[in-house]
Amino acid sequence: MAGVGGGNDFQWCFSQVKGAIDEDVAEADIISTVEFNYSGDLLATGDKGGRVVIFQREQECKNRPHSRGEYNVYSTFQSHEPEFDYLKSLEIEEKINKIKWLPQQNAAHFLLSTNDKTIKLWKISERDKRAEGYNLKDEDGRPRDPYPITSLRVPVLKPMDLMVEASPRRIFANAHTYHINSISINSDHETYLSADDLRINLWHLEITDRSFNIVDIKPANMEELTEVITAAEFHPHQCNVFVYSSSKGTIRLCDMRAAALCDRHTKFFEEPEDPSSRSFFSEIISSISEVKFSHSGRYMMTRDYLSVKVWDLNMENRPVETYQVHEYLRSKLCSLYENDCIFDKFECCWNGTDSAIMTGSYNNFFRMFDRNTRRDVTLEASREGSKPRALLKPRKVCTGGKRKKDEISVDSLDFNKKILHTAWHPKENIIAVAATNNLYIFQDKIN
Repeated sequence: MAGVGGGNDFQWCFSQVKGAIDEDVAEADIISTVEFNYSGDLLATGDKGGRVVIFQREQECKNRPHSRGEYNVYSTFQSHEPEFDYLKSLEIEEKINKIKWLPQQNAAHFLLSTNDKTIKLWKISERDKRAEGYNLKDEDGRPRDPYPITSLRVPVLKPMDLMVEASPRRIFANAHTYHINSISINSDHETYLSADDLRINLWHLEITDRSFNIVDIKPANMEELTEVITAAEFHPHQCNVFVYSSSKGTIRLCDMRAAALCDRHTKFFEEPEDPSSRSFFSEIISSISEVKFSHSGRYMMTRDYLSVKVWDLNMENRPVETYQVHEYLRSKLCSLYENDCIFDKFECCWNGTDSAIMTGSYNNFFRMFDRNTRRDVTLEASREGSKPRALLKPRKVCTGGKRKKDEISVDSLDFNKKILHTAWHPKENIIAVAATNNLYIFQDKIN
């Protein structure tokens, strides 16, 4: 099997790679989030240096019917700067934790970006005309002496080179004591939530000076703390419903119609633990790093350290599907604990029709699972063979015994190369995969 996609087998091929080839990667250049907008024509990345880079898909070329538009840099701006909290004597990193696009309402685009403490609403707009012929200003914008002016003139708009501007329209600050791990825009397109380790806040996009606390799991005595919030998301269609996951591997679904403070969940999703597989690492590897509703709103997907699980919202006692991402690492948990890799937070994403899911692994491998055929594939984001339209070869990891020709031994995996952030185009089979400081874009092969 060559690939996984919308129900049919097809092959993935290389499209583009963005980023420097240098061996020595600057910490600030490491990509920390990837997100397509609602149409898929824009693709945003955030990095540890607080920058947001937006790529725009070029129009398809009519002379080459098999070519599909490439993504090229549209706008780059500094979203967050490093800060210092003088009360707590803590540095606040500029790293972008999440980016979320708002649905497009007019010619401009809007997105939310957040670091550990502050969320910002950015407007990205185009200017291709400028006003000329002012009465009280010269061409450079300097004020003119009004006395010599004997006649009035009407300023006119003249064409100019296209300029893309990014301007911060709202800054939502000072609402989180702990580090923000999630933001999610509501289906009403007016409100959004932000979650940190112990609290979830509800914001209105127009109001920056106050938010409503809708979940608070902080115990009166911090020594009694047993779990933290790891991710949260609004339902794609029901504006009153949201879910949040915990470090204990549980998911709580809350209904904001029930109470102002959603400390009592409506549904509680948890898979019973198999006592025979219990180990020292059980609690660490059961922590959920990402929770994502399907586009239909019927299912949700959770990612823990070793697996991806798909839950039916109508069934709380166990997932309907479980996919092993890298089960061969179960025997390596001790060394992964020692090098801190066991705490890596892998994300996951659905394709546009909810028929396939994708998530990352180590050695720049990423995994795809077809929900209809239950088949899966391991692919690699690599510059080797990165010629346009070059087919991606499925990779296999050998766990023991004789290693076949194309297999890679589990002992030779590079744990410094990891795919934590991936995104799938909402309508087409185009995927974006962040590998350290490089962004790979792959698409299905057109026959």
